[in-house]
Amino acid sequence: METVLSGIRSTGNLHLGNYFGAIKNFTEMQYNNNCYFFIADYHSLTTHPKPDDLHINVKKVLSEYLACGINPDVATIYVQSDVPEVTELYLLLNMLAYVGELERTTSFKEKVRKQPDNVNAGLLTYAVLMAADILIHNAHKVPVGKDQEQHLEMTRKIARRFNNLYEVNFFNEPEAYNFGKQLVKVPGLDGTGKMGKSEGNGIFLFDSPKEIKSKVMKAVTDTGPTEKNQTKPEVIENLFTIMRLVSEEEIVTFFEEKYNNCEIRYGDLKKQLAEDIIKFTDPIRKKITDIYTNNEYLSKVAKQGAEKARESANRTLKEVKKIIGFRTF
Repeated sequence: METVLSGIRSTGNLHLGNYFGAIKNFTEMQYNNNCYFFIADYHSLTTHPKPDDLHINVKKVLSEYLACGINPDVATIYVQSDVPEVTELYLLLNMLAYVGELERTTSFKEKVRKQPDNVNAGLLTYAVLMAADILIHNAHKVPVGKDQEQHLEMTRKIARRFNNLYEVNFFNEPEAYNFGKQLVKVPGLDGTGKMGKSEGNGIFLFDSPKEIKSKVMKAVTDTGPTEKNQTKPEVIENLFTIMRLVSEEEIVTFFEEKYNNCEIRYGDLKKQLAEDIIKFTDPIRKKITDIYTNNEYLSKVAKQGAEKARESANRTLKEVKKIIGFRTF
């Protein structure tokens, strides 16, 4: 049985990109693999969240994981900071990562551009912490979107570098778990890039119907097609991409035909898309609310997950330190 690891950064609610990018498939995946799902609260520190917000965000994501169907009695769900072995491995792996290659990562360059006044060392070594998250359980597979492929390749590079340096075959070189399909990238509502919280272009699983409708109706569009069967510009294709995920096939076909015949009314498309998103997210939102208010259950799940995760992490770390040459007197 292969070990699969997935993490969600604890910066607030999960969105449709998270769900369709990986979480939708977790329910089935967890019964066929040795799965670890963690909430990356250390990663969120690069943006300096307020202390109260940090805890609330972790609680939200844990509730959403459970509401989406992750079974804590089958898979291991834990909070990153509850497993201190991760940060120790992070320190060790930093010795194998070079500044030049970290500076060339797309995510680092993007963060430097977006937040020039907060280019902290955590951003530079973000990919190394991700590698530690993955390698602490020596995972074989990692569900990732297209935007994270480079980070996964960095993990593979670090694992290979460790094995070569110490002449061992200890770390796996993890591969993308794409559920037999191309890696999913759910677009945002602003017409560019992926859906995400920091981009402000996402539909979250906990959004109210009113919030969803407001966001979708404000989605970026163009003036409409001028020729039959013309290629859709990115801003329009993005809306159709989301519609294909949440709407019935006949609804998608209807609007495809309207577009191809230059009869599309974007207002009608947006209303239908909002209605279908609300229909899709409503049962999940209700489950999230029930779980979020059950502090006793959440505490039990987090404690149980930490114990299981630390057992695996401790095995890995002990072996890594032994390979490197650390010995006790």
